[in-house]
Amino acid sequence: MSVSQGSYAIVVHGGAGGKPEYKDGCERAAQRAVEELGISGDALEAAIAAVTVLEDDGRFNAGRGSVLGLDGETVEMDASVMDTRGRLGAVACVRGIENPVLLARAVADTPHWFLAGDGADRFAAAIRHPLWNEISEHQREQHRKVREALAGAAPAMPGVGNRAFLRFWNYRSAPDLPPGAACDTVGAVVRAPDGHFGVAASTGGSAPSLLGRVGDTPIIGSGFYAGPAGAVATTGIGEYIVRHLLAHRVYTWIEDGMPLEQALKRGIALFDKDVDVGLIAVSRTEAGAFSNREMPQARISN
Repeated sequence: MSVSQGSYAIVVHGGAGGKPEYKDGCERAAQRAVEELGISGDALEAAIAAVTVLEDDGRFNAGRGSVLGLDGETVEMDASVMDTRGRLGAVACVRGIENPVLLARAVADTPHWFLAGDGADRFAAAIRHPLWNEISEHQREQHRKVREALAGAAPAMPGVGNRAFLRFWNYRSAPDLPPGAACDTVGAVVRAPDGHFGVAASTGGSAPSLLGRVGDTPIIGSGFYAGPAGAVATTGIGEYIVRHLLAHRVYTWIEDGMPLEQALKRGIALFDKDVDVGLIAVSRTEAGAFSNREMPQARISN
């Protein structure tokens, strides 16, 4: 589908540390964003359209592919949206719903910008947001890998001892982990033909993590940011990303005139090599992605 007048750019990622063979999912998501631009011409709606494809894919840590909590049962999801028309919405720790990014978009129409936990779930029920409670074999296999990682000597999360997750266990069920002692996001950034920018992100959280954990994805300036100069989305270990307000920091470098590729590389250089982190961004004239890990991605521009 053609997109009328003006240049546009779309960048989609499937998570720092994601498998390269998942690139096909990112390509489908980017193409869906192009189609949405052809329909609405709206940067935010295009970014959301891309992220919904990734949430529905089942392989990515978002939506239907979200990681299971340490109890092997609980799924908690976060999502966010923002654009240069003033729309801003986010949700955290939502359960049993389909396409959290669409719920974040719905929050942007309320008097608030961020809803979490039970309140967000009740909001979803109030607006009759679709439910999703199925757990796939892919999710169970990812959980088995986390259990195996916690049984090893190497930290399952950089800088955190594996036994800490047992020490601070806060699930309803009793711990059932190996004796002794995973984490990414999906996202899209769009520059529409009219010059507006939009960003959308979604995640199933971190593995391993305690119940109620919130990372960078729904935190404005950390996991996402959009302004007159562009849009940025991050992926990786949120506990480290939030300390740098990474999305906004990279955005300000772009706004100040730094070439986009340089800004992305400078952002990644803030982190220790053991910390998974990735960035995607669009500016008025450029689009790009950079990560210190494999990161499935796709870009489309004219």
